[in-house]
Amino acid sequence: MKPKQKLSDLEMLQGPHNRITEFWFAVKIFFEFLKGFRKLHFVGPCITIFGSARFDSKHRYYQAAKEMAAQVSQLGFTILTGGGPGIMQAANEGAKSVGGKSIGVNIELPFEQKPNPFLDVSIDIRYFFVRKVLLFKYSFGFIIFPGGFGTIDEMFEALTLIQTQKMPWFPVVLMGTEYWKELIAVMDKMEAEGTISREDKQFVLVTDDVDVALEFIQEKVALMPRKIRIYNKKWWLGE
Repeated sequence: MKPKQKLSDLEMLQGPHNRITEFWFAVKIFFEFLKGFRKLHFVGPCITIFGSARFDSKHRYYQAAKEMAAQVSQLGFTILTGGGPGIMQAANEGAKSVGGKSIGVNIELPFEQKPNPFLDVSIDIRYFFVRKVLLFKYSFGFIIFPGGFGTIDEMFEALTLIQTQKMPWFPVVLMGTEYWKELIAVMDKMEAEGTISREDKQFVLVTDDVDVALEFIQEKVALMPRKIRIYNKKWWLGE
């Protein structure tokens, strides 16, 4: 008799399984969160930078993300990314270039995604939803460079959490006016049709100017009621 094989992630998302399987899946997710919470507990206030994994170091958006991250780091923020190549690597490289903190929450994929070499702390996460919770939980703002499905998913999840008040009104900056213009037109259509309100867009800025983006981030973060908490490490917790 052949031993029973473990279910793949794809199979786990194909409806109900037996209760023991579902229980161990929940336990596995719990430990993913626990690993992330322990690693990120002391990183300080972060700005998360999203964008495509497919831009190389010669691309204009790579260079823009590198410059942006360097300047955000100099404001005292930790740079947090998905930890992979492209825009993520550019942001982590920019932080490191000025001595800033550089953190990556990497997703385990069979292609595209490996931790980049500019990380002070790297966390490997198996599930996208766990990764997104970690990226949102420790951030005071989001800078979004051009990207594909994953980038847009992250952007709209952040906006949805803000709109529904599941997350404070943190600033969201879209870098690249030409790239995002059709998406902004769709958001304008949503407002015109009443599916979102004008207030839903007040913490979104679309720009190509790094200085304008930095001023917007500082202005909006200053309005946040949430306090920055600094915790001391506990030796008895192995920290």
